[in-house]
Amino acid sequence: MDDVKRVAEAMAAWPRQDFLPLRERRHAGRDGPLPIGHGQTNSQPRTVAAMLELLGVQAGDRVLDVGAGSGWTTALLAHLTGPSGSVIGVERVPALRDVGAANLQRTGMPWARVTLATPGVLGSPSDGPFNRILVSAEARTLPRALVDQLVPRGVMVIPVLGWMHRVTRDPSFDRDGVADGDAQVEIHGAYRFVPLIED
Repeated sequence: MDDVKRVAEAMAAWPRQDFLPLRERRHAGRDGPLPIGHGQTNSQPRTVAAMLELLGVQAGDRVLDVGAGSGWTTALLAHLTGPSGSVIGVERVPALRDVGAANLQRTGMPWARVTLATPGVLGSPSDGPFNRILVSAEARTLPRALVDQLVPRGVMVIPVLGWMHRVTRDPSFDRDGVADGDAQVEIHGAYRFVPLIED
């Protein structure tokens, strides 16, 4: 099954409305971002689908979800990895982390969890490296700290200055046999997101 079909299947299995505040659920079918509190949003379905298709998650992958919010993308990623994989969602707003963790627990996918981001740390380096990283907030520059959390040939999808980037960590090694962390970048259209807090 190709990535488009797999993503569509995941989105049918885990409807957006189940991850929205009660007051927003009547708008779940609208293809636009919806507020989830604390100045954060639940991204529009078309954007989420495009990002997941670019990410190309495979069964068994280790995945990091940066900006997990209400847990919707974390659940979608967990569906794509299946129980042989693992997904860690990180969220910097404690109240949203609690909502996301509760929403995710109801899915019955114990291989996925939402945790509180560590202040001053981007991503979750202690849980890496990851095969895939999804970032649902806009960075000012490509974050080196997240590229370093990818395995060689690992993929990250992240909006940077309004443009969606698909980043593949270069598998080359430097003269000491240590991964050099270089990355190949493809640009895939213009998007708007809430800002990524990097400090």
